[in-house]
Amino acid sequence: MIKLPFGVEINNLIDNLRSLSWEAADIMLYYANNLKKLEQKNEILKNKNNCDPVTLADLEVNELIINRINETYQDTNWEILSEENFKIQANYSDNVDWLWVLDPLDGTKDFIQGTQNYAMHLALNYKRKPYIGIVLIPEKNELWISCAEKIWCENRDGNIRKQNLSETNILEEMTIVTSKNHRNQKLKDLIEKIKFKKTIVMGSIGCKVASILRGDSDIYIALSLPGKNAPKDWDFAAPEAILKAAGGSITNIDNEDLVYGTVDLKHSGIIIATNNKLNHKRICSQVREIIEEFNIFP
Repeated sequence: MIKLPFGVEINNLIDNLRSLSWEAADIMLYYANNLKKLEQKNEILKNKNNCDPVTLADLEVNELIINRINETYQDTNWEILSEENFKIQANYSDNVDWLWVLDPLDGTKDFIQGTQNYAMHLALNYKRKPYIGIVLIPEKNELWISCAEKIWCENRDGNIRKQNLSETNILEEMTIVTSKNHRNQKLKDLIEKIKFKKTIVMGSIGCKVASILRGDSDIYIALSLPGKNAPKDWDFAAPEAILKAAGGSITNIDNEDLVYGTVDLKHSGIIIATNNKLNHKRICSQVREIIEEFNIFP
């Protein structure tokens, strides 16, 4: 059994994470509403990089989460890896067993576009494996929380509901959820060759994984081309934690666990998330067979 750092009690920690998550939701919803006003949009956007935009919401949620963890747990032996901080200084302390992995606003492009498919990811990794996962989806009033093998979803009023993964396990009968702003021709070709029953398009990996947990979709595939941008630790840590706790699985196409804490923090190649860990290996193999048959990747 994994023990949290000395002095940290799990119920108190979850209460604190719950509280700061809804504070983060208030920040994101405030700026999401203001983005609808053209005169305020330029003030909210903090750079002009269309490939990797940053907003005031990203920065304020980042500051909130980091400051609150540091203030509440001043003497705790853990560190924080944040996407926004890593952009400024591309290094972090990895000489601890416990590491918070934070993406204050996953799906920033969707946030700016007003699609409502954005989320906050916060994971607590133990020895480079996600142990606690928080995925907050403000527009759906959903806070997904997992700890080891326990998972639940609650709204702001504290009402709780369980996951509802579908039982679909035949590849061609599955509904795939795929990226809105990070699609490429190779992934498009793969999806067309598999002939999924239905395709759902949305931003944020957290939102995609939550759609699997709700039973709205069955599978998610990320395909990163060599030499191009790829998802990083903060994109996958929290979604992996909640999906695995629910009984799903997420691996690379060879059914190997994701590796966190690498030098570049990247998860390149093909990553597959599915609704059932018992069928996952077979699904990965079938996807690989289609890729090899039609010479799709790399």
